[in-house]
Amino acid sequence: MAIQKLHSYALPAAQEIPLNKVSWAFDPQRAALLIHDMQQYFLGFWGDNSPLIEKVVENIAALRQFCKQNNIPVYYTAQPSTQSDEDRALLNDMWGPGLTRSPDQQRVVAALAPDESDTMLVKWRYSAFYRSPLEKMLKETGRDQLIITGVYAHIGCMITATDAFMRDIKPFMVADALADFSREEHLMALRFVAGRSGRVVMTEELLPLPASKAALRTLVMPLLDESDEPLDDENLIDYGLDSVRMMALAARWRKAHHDIDFVMLAKNPTIDAWWALLSRGVKS
Repeated sequence: MAIQKLHSYALPAAQEIPLNKVSWAFDPQRAALLIHDMQQYFLGFWGDNSPLIEKVVENIAALRQFCKQNNIPVYYTAQPSTQSDEDRALLNDMWGPGLTRSPDQQRVVAALAPDESDTMLVKWRYSAFYRSPLEKMLKETGRDQLIITGVYAHIGCMITATDAFMRDIKPFMVADALADFSREEHLMALRFVAGRSGRVVMTEELLPLPASKAALRTLVMPLLDESDEPLDDENLIDYGLDSVRMMALAARWRKAHHDIDFVMLAKNPTIDAWWALLSRGVKS
């Protein structure tokens, strides 16, 4: 009845993202971030020093920082430390007393701790919209896109995405900023949302700049036609990168570095040269 001990697994990679039925463009001016149930209690089932949770927390933190920098509102869900039988109702049958047995673990993990500008929502059921002002607050601020991160992918996160869709709010499920009971259930949740209620994306797709040279390579590789991978100092055009895709990258990266344009990228189209441009001002 209660959640059993969970184990780390490899997060979905970009090439494993299911085909999205919709092609909604992400718009920071219309978006909000949801950090779903990232409480010590729920993460504790993986134990200490879980590589899976460390990476998920890292990705959520990067998205949260981006949202803070771009005036994107951040919402949290958190189950209360005590719940009456009436409030908990059928959850008792399915999961037992849950968090009420460990009220000291109610806090959001320290690396993602909310600040005074964030909104905390009391979580009563799988959907973050149930008995909460989330829909009203989103619509009052002109936000109709919801970035969904957290745990557990195939329960609260997937149900919240579907509920958002039914309220005409476009959900963006961030594949590598979610964790689940298993990799199989994680991928199932992504397939369901991609085909039925939202768009599945990777963290890097929402951030204007890749966080590392490795992340830049991950972003560029799907844009190439050749099966062979270029070295960091090799010309990407020789591997099939076309001008249309390069212009799209320039437009994206110009949001962070206003001097970047197509000519600058085309002058030296290598991973090394582009990382030198993008990492300006980044502390190592």
